[in-house]
Amino acid sequence: MRGLVNPGSLWGANIAEKRAWIVFLRKRWFNLQRDAEMRNMLLFAVTALVLSTRAVVAAPAVSNEPLNFVTLKTIKSQFGKLMELANKHDFKALHGMFWQSPSTLLVAKSAIPSEGNWAGFWGNEAIDQKLHDIGTSGPVVLEPDYSKLKVVGLTSDVAESYVPMNITVSYAGQSGAPKPFLMIINWLSVGKDWKIASEIILPVPPARAAER
Repeated sequence: MRGLVNPGSLWGANIAEKRAWIVFLRKRWFNLQRDAEMRNMLLFAVTALVLSTRAVVAAPAVSNEPLNFVTLKTIKSQFGKLMELANKHDFKALHGMFWQSPSTLLVAKSAIPSEGNWAGFWGNEAIDQKLHDIGTSGPVVLEPDYSKLKVVGLTSDVAESYVPMNITVSYAGQSGAPKPFLMIINWLSVGKDWKIASEIILPVPPARAAER
């Protein structure tokens, strides 16, 4: 009964055999339906797995950086504007680049021995005066190495930039020849603009000659 049977042979079967065949065929039909449902469920699961895998592969990596690419590019543009204004000695426009606060800081060369060789100048009035003194002391040229300019986000409203540069300046006894410096700036989001909260200018000391 479990093998392949010629349906014509059932015509000669008795009632008990026919009933047994009906039960058997019902079971086979049920099993076929159940197998079809299992196949459909398996196909659905495999399809869902493939689609979800493709979605994970195609989805861009989620960045943990607080500032996006466009914002960092904007800050880089602000830095370029700062260099342009500094080389033009446009003191009024430079004033507007800084955060207007007594907490704003500029670290630069000091002309007063009691302040030390390099000192911090706090607040916009002191910063304006220092920039004016440096800019009117003689030729001042800032030449940043833009290939090494780095801007990173610290928080959603604070960024930091770093760049090595050569500065030509004769203020406070400096030689007037191009010398290597580092400039580190903290930028603060104020309204729709990015302002300088602190600007630190540090000379790079000459490399020590190798000891013989």
